[in-house]
Amino acid sequence: MESQYRKNKEQKEKLLKTAEFLRAIAEENRLKILYSLKKGEQCVCNIWRYLKLPQNLTSHHLKVLKTCGLISSRKDGLRVFYSVDKKAINKHLKLLNKLLTHYEK
Repeated sequence: MESQYRKNKEQKEKLLKTAEFLRAIAEENRLKILYSLKKGEQCVCNIWRYLKLPQNLTSHHLKVLKTCGLISSRKDGLRVFYSVDKKAINKHLKLLNKLLTHYEK
């Protein structure tokens, strides 16, 4: 009984993480950010120019992606550089794939 409870709890946590991942990437500008960072690390000033959005709105989208663990940042003087966390994205994609293949059966 205890192990079934633990298994259900783990499955529920995985489901919540997958839902959080999907919410984060469902927004068009966040997908654009991930696409832009696919080319490599970029300064926030380049990202907001690429998106053609105000810097504060771009920073909001970056914060959402960072909170989900999809991107990381580093500071160099006054500039902040962002990059994709490929391991985290692959982890989320594997969880999503497991969820979807479960329903195929």
